[in-house]
Amino acid sequence: MKASNWTHVTEFVILGITEDPQLQLPLFLFFLLVYILTLLCNTGIVILVLLNHYLHTPMYFLLCSLSFVDICLSSITVPIMLTNFLSTRKIISFPGCVAQMFLLFVIGSTEVFLLAVMAYDRYTAICNPLLYPAIMSNQTCIYLLVRIFVIAILNAVTQTICTFTLPFCNSNMIAHFCCDILPILKLACADTTLNEVLLFLVAGGLILVSVIFILISYACIISAILKITSSAGRWRAFSTCSSHFVCVIVFFGTLVFMYGMPNTKHSMAKDRVVSLFYMVIIPMLNPLIYSLRNHEIKGALITGIRKACISS
Repeated sequence: MKASNWTHVTEFVILGITEDPQLQLPLFLFFLLVYILTLLCNTGIVILVLLNHYLHTPMYFLLCSLSFVDICLSSITVPIMLTNFLSTRKIISFPGCVAQMFLLFVIGSTEVFLLAVMAYDRYTAICNPLLYPAIMSNQTCIYLLVRIFVIAILNAVTQTICTFTLPFCNSNMIAHFCCDILPILKLACADTTLNEVLLFLVAGGLILVSVIFILISYACIISAILKITSSAGRWRAFSTCSSHFVCVIVFFGTLVFMYGMPNTKHSMAKDRVVSLFYMVIIPMLNPLIYSLRNHEIKGALITGIRKACISS
């Protein structure tokens, strides 16, 4: 397309999950409920960890960080999505779209790395229990989180700048419920091959490294658990990492299910489903998984409820 036909885009139209007017209100109510549960459950995890001194350990410090990241990930997209369900003009400004994509990369990358660090924490606790206090100290956790955040920001800056310096055509309609990178690239007038290669090498490479690291950590964990002679000891060791293992399966299993099957092809409809799982559903599921499968979290919750009942 010639440069004379390019237009300066000042805003984008977010088409959302569906354009069927009869589904707007039911979807609004459903995702409003999901968002409220996400905020309540994750905020509850953070409060429980902060108020209970016996939860002031690296494992629960990382869990508290995961809950905070899940709150941020859901809050980046869901409020705008809820507004668009009830609005006739589903508009987001150009700077707002840039900011949303940048934050999605920062928070999404942080969650991927954080799950890898949590796997390393469980590996250290089970395979090197005597050295665990020295290896996974509070200072180490803070250091790792800072490094994670810096890498996530660098990835977000790279992807966002390379995407929004592209020229855009007359169409400014995003076939998605947020400013994700793939639907934005489809609106560009220029060749996006380099952007797609960059996305695959940098973002995809970081995810692949995290997945491999998690798999190696759990291979060592399973090997160590199998060497424990007593069944009670094996169960106790497994219970300390079972919640995280389930979260990892849910988080990374979505991509495997959607894109790892033979003869599957990328489509915007399928990308929206994957994005809904990552950005909306999984942030709600993570605290529920930890609450249901973690005895210390359940104990802290029951104790808090009893204290609230007694004080009232």
